[in-house]
Amino acid sequence: MSSGSAGLPADISAGGSAVRSPKGLANAVTVLLALVIAVDVFAVYAGLNIRALLDNLQSTPRHELAQGDDLYGLAGTLQLVCTLATAPVFIVWFYRVRVNAEGFARDVCTMNRAWAVGAWFVPIGNLWLPYRFAKEVWDASAQATADGAWREVSRRRVSAWWTTWIAALVVSRAGAALYRNPETPHALQQATSVVMLSDLLDIAAAVLGILFVRKLSRMQQVSPGS
Repeated sequence: MSSGSAGLPADISAGGSAVRSPKGLANAVTVLLALVIAVDVFAVYAGLNIRALLDNLQSTPRHELAQGDDLYGLAGTLQLVCTLATAPVFIVWFYRVRVNAEGFARDVCTMNRAWAVGAWFVPIGNLWLPYRFAKEVWDASAQATADGAWREVSRRRVSAWWTTWIAALVVSRAGAALYRNPETPHALQQATSVVMLSDLLDIAAAVLGILFVRKLSRMQQVSPGS
């Protein structure tokens, strides 16, 4: 997604607070989320392969089963690596846009900026606190305009991203629980199907995450809708 026309300089003063362009961090998050999508697609392929092998368990050579299991394990490892690489960069971007938001509409930001990081690590609270932060930053960033007039920009991108991401997280936990001790090949197939569903939801969440990141970053560089 294009970042639009030339926007705010890299470091300006807005409303008395320093505002720094989040474009570089947004680009990094975009690349990493694209990588997450690619790895999730690979994981879905590996899951389909496992299901196909289990459908013909009696006639499938043992070495093919082992290869399929190794492929699935590789997909899981790559997903973990992508998560560990993407999470800190996303949180740094999230903190940057939160700090910027104070420069556009400080009164909209009701929670301390430190919670932009801490909210992700609060048990149970991390299911909704980051979303609350995102909504505040979104609303404040809609005021990044020269005339200072109050504007509202639809939160649909924020809500769609967060809802899909939480759904992916919940389904992933369910799939992991089923995959832990499958008693029959059929149970293993069912567990694999649930895990594949979580992968598909994660792909959707990553796509929506890219749209959210690009739009919010653009809002902090140019007037909304430009």
